[in-house]
Amino acid sequence: MTTRAAAGTAASGGVLGAAGSGAGAPVTLEGLSRFYGPVRALDGLSLDIAPGELVALLGPSGCGKTTALRILAGFESADSGSVSVDGKDISQIPAARRDMGMVFQSYSLFPNMTALDNVGFGLRMRGHRTAGRNRRAHELLDMVGLTDQARKYPHQMSGGQQQRVALARALAIEPRVLLLDEPLSALDAKVRLQLREQIRMLQQRLGTTTLFVTHDQEEALSMADRVGVMKDGRLEQVAVPSQLYAEPATAFVAEFVGIMNRIPGELTGEGEVRALGTVVPVQGAPGAGLSGEVDVLVRPEGLHLAVQPGGNGIVTDKTFLGSVTRVSVRLSGDVTVKVDQATTAAASMTPGESVQISLPGTPVLATERR
Repeated sequence: MTTRAAAGTAASGGVLGAAGSGAGAPVTLEGLSRFYGPVRALDGLSLDIAPGELVALLGPSGCGKTTALRILAGFESADSGSVSVDGKDISQIPAARRDMGMVFQSYSLFPNMTALDNVGFGLRMRGHRTAGRNRRAHELLDMVGLTDQARKYPHQMSGGQQQRVALARALAIEPRVLLLDEPLSALDAKVRLQLREQIRMLQQRLGTTTLFVTHDQEEALSMADRVGVMKDGRLEQVAVPSQLYAEPATAFVAEFVGIMNRIPGELTGEGEVRALGTVVPVQGAPGAGLSGEVDVLVRPEGLHLAVQPGGNGIVTDKTFLGSVTRVSVRLSGDVTVKVDQATTAAASMTPGESVQISLPGTPVLATERR
C-alpha cells in the first residue's frame, strides 16, 4: 500500500459534509504564495470555483499549477493565503480529513487489490460494511464501463482501464471536490480522448466541483467550464474556453493557447496599430511601455488571403487539415505567417505564388517586437 494512493482516496473523518451529499461545494483559493527556497512557485494566486464547476489550470511545467492543486488537497501548505471549501477555511485541516477525491497521473492503485477493492477502499476506511461497499463499488465500475474488470488486479489491466478504476475510486466516496492531477498524460491519444469525454460526462452528471491540472491545451479547452492560464505562479487569465481563445488578455495567453502569428506593426496613435498596410484598433489599451514598433498577434483564421500578383507575400507551403488548409506565407523581412483557408479556396494556391494578406478591421493584440 503506497502513501500516495492512500492519500488519493482521503481517509475517514471528512470535514466537507457527509459522503453522499451529491452536490459540489464552492472552493476559494485566496492569495496563495509558496516558496521552495528562492523559487516562488505561487505568487498570490486567487481563484473562485463555483459549485459543480470544472476549472482547468493550464500552463507550462513549473508554472505552479500542480502546487496550487496540492495545496487545495492538503498535501502541501501555503506560505501565505487561505483555502476555503463551502465557506469554511480548511487551510489547517490535514489532507485525510478534507474528504476530496483525487486522481493522479500515475494511477496509484493498490497493486495487491482487485479493481473492486480499489474502488471500495475509501468506503472501507469510512466504516462501510462489505455488502454496501461492494454494491457501491460495482455501481462505479459499471459507470466507468469496467464491470467485467472487477476481479482483476492492476497489472492485468491496460493503462486506460487503470485510470478509470482510479477515477471510480475517487468518485466512490461522493466527494464534493474532485482533484485531477494530469490524469491523462500517460495514456495514448485515442484513450485520452475517450477518457476525457467520460470524465466530463461523469463530472456533469454528478455535479462535483472539479479542479483539473494539465499542460495540454486541447484537454483544458474541451473539458473545462473555465480555464485558468498560469505563468510564473500567477494566473494570467481565467475565462471560458471561447473567450480565452478569441480574447486573450496577454501575449503569453495568446501564444500559449492555440496558434498565433506575430506580424510586425507600428503604433500610430491612441489605441491603433498599422500592420500589413492596414490601421486597426488595438485590443484593450496598449500595454505600458509600448511605443513605435510592435508585434501584432493574429490567429491563422483571422487573416484574409487572396492570390494577387505583386502582393505582400509568397506562398511557401500548404498543410491539408480537412475542410481547412493552412497556408504558410513568407512576408518581407523573412517573416512567415500561417493563414487558414477553406480547402476549396486554397486549392489554387501553389508554393511560389504571390498573394495578398490583410487584416480585418477587428481589434488585435499588440505586444513588444520580438
